[in-house]
Amino acid sequence: MALRFLTAGESHGPMLTGILEGIPAGVPLSPDDLDLDMARRQQGYGSGGRMQIERDRARITGGVMNGLTTGSPISLLVENRDWQNWTERDIAPMTTPRPGHADLTGAIKYGYRDLRLALERASARETAMRVAVGAVCKRLLAEFGIVVGGYVTEIAGEAAEFSDDPPDYPARFAAAEASEVRCPDPAASARIEAAIRQAKIDKDTLGGVIEIVALYLPPGLGSHVHYDRRLTGRLAGAVCSVQSIKGVEIGPAFANTRRRGTHVHDEMRLDAEGHIRRNSNRAGGLEGGMTTGEPLVIRAAMKPISTTLTPLASVNLATGQPDQTVYERSDFCATPRAVPVIEAMVAVVLADELLQKLGGDSLDELRPRFAALRQGRLDDLPMDNAAWRFGFEL
Repeated sequence: MALRFLTAGESHGPMLTGILEGIPAGVPLSPDDLDLDMARRQQGYGSGGRMQIERDRARITGGVMNGLTTGSPISLLVENRDWQNWTERDIAPMTTPRPGHADLTGAIKYGYRDLRLALERASARETAMRVAVGAVCKRLLAEFGIVVGGYVTEIAGEAAEFSDDPPDYPARFAAAEASEVRCPDPAASARIEAAIRQAKIDKDTLGGVIEIVALYLPPGLGSHVHYDRRLTGRLAGAVCSVQSIKGVEIGPAFANTRRRGTHVHDEMRLDAEGHIRRNSNRAGGLEGGMTTGEPLVIRAAMKPISTTLTPLASVNLATGQPDQTVYERSDFCATPRAVPVIEAMVAVVLADELLQKLGGDSLDELRPRFAALRQGRLDDLPMDNAAWRFGFEL
């Protein structure tokens, strides 16, 4: 792995900290490059009261000098403004685990004697730092013309309908940012807002489906020769590492299971410029765990937030008696706000794969190597067209 990151910090602690290692020297980077996505993460109809308190900005405290990365680890800080409301407070004991959270499983694993210890780290507040890290990776990808964007396609069964064929992804990205629920379809956006409004009245929560698309990727990122180098698995793992994400598919994977193979696989042709093109993109931009050069399309299924105003049945671990959960401030629907979080995790994986493919310690070293990458052109693929033998010896 060429790139790795760590985050630290609790939901109501003083700050979140991130260390990103592996970004090459010479990449232009400023706080403004991070703060756009930080602000996007705080926006979305259905968000809770915490977003009225926080004003997330990422501070770059190492690894960048004079506006350029140095090649050393990049350190980032995001302050928690809500910490001031907790620093002098006596914390009430929390002994009743909430279904769907890490309360009970965290206590079993780590032996916690109060469930808040699990809550504080498991909280999706941690994703603020992931977005900051992902924004750095987006900045690196942008140097090679690669774009990562996303939008909501469905919430509470209200699904977007798209008439653009082939898809105009940049237009979808722009339309999503103009929507309160980050959905490119105005009619679906209105229905989704109504559904979230009703969930608030009903003291309930909603989940949904997010689509993330990476454009202008070179073919050949990832590998088929090792299980842990297949990009399909790496992306699925990164996306499912995000809180409340319970499923992922590449392209229309589940819909493809209902079709025959002749109606699933992307047929190929040679165009007038000598490029091998695909007539469709049902593979979602990956074949054999490697990028094809087509748009990389990832869909993430987000469950409804586990914290509900309506109490749920549980057990008080201190008394052993039946109990009901106590509400902790949360979103009614976090799906719109999760879009930049999933974008960030996809950007981290793609930046790592690109760096592994290119090698090098500086942007100046990477650029000519990127320009020399083999593409899906007939001239790039000379074939011997001669019989041969495996040649193994027993």
